[in-house]
Amino acid sequence: MKEILLIKNGEIALKGLNRGVFEDALIGNIKRRLAPLGKCRIRKAQSTIYVEPQDENYDIDEASSRLSTVFGIAAFSRACVVEKEFSAISAAAPIYLRETLENVSTFKVEAKRSDKSFPMTSPELSAELGGILLDAFPHLKVDVNHPETVVRVEVRDFAAYLYVGKHEGAGGMPVGTSGKAALLISGGIDSPVAAYMMAKRGIALSAVHFASPPYTSLRAKQKVIELLEAVSPYCGSMTLFIVPFTEIQEAIRD
Repeated sequence: MKEILLIKNGEIALKGLNRGVFEDALIGNIKRRLAPLGKCRIRKAQSTIYVEPQDENYDIDEASSRLSTVFGIAAFSRACVVEKEFSAISAAAPIYLRETLENVSTFKVEAKRSDKSFPMTSPELSAELGGILLDAFPHLKVDVNHPETVVRVEVRDFAAYLYVGKHEGAGGMPVGTSGKAALLISGGIDSPVAAYMMAKRGIALSAVHFASPPYTSLRAKQKVIELLEAVSPYCGSMTLFIVPFTEIQEAIRD
């Protein structure tokens, strides 16, 4: 079965006429983050960004892990793509959802019909697909208030999509949409936290570290590099400027 990733943005939805600029920046950041994994098609439609692998061996698990660190994403889901026919949806659902539904006792189905030409309404689709799943998994019960899992089906312009659950994104705004700033980093916890918080508001960062050998060790510089490597999945590419500061410190001392 063909799988894709459906991405929902967060605050970007509140933007006005310049919303497209923020969406394009987010798509650019997603492309850079997923580029090492292989070819995939990324497009936007109906307030959703679609990531479609173009390679059979595409590591969609790793792609999901990488997406969780991209600012601007509110949530994302791993979904199965099926034809916009109820027969196709009902045939694919028990197969694709088997592993999940065999390990829970209650569920409900939520349907969203963005394509109004689809002959069934959203409540009808929910009820009919729920019946199919109850027949396929007799141990299940429907619980519309507190289900252990929620089966979602979305009928959109291009296809229908089946998935369970949503993965929480990093939130915030796409890095690069709020200008640039320099980060003073010394090796403590405050600096990387500041980097994370600024990048979450869309700021592209460069880092500055003042090195004073022999008063500071090579290990201190290496720690700075390791801290930046830890936050770079969230902050994107950063240039680190290491400033030799020993002579200036000694001059001030003298």
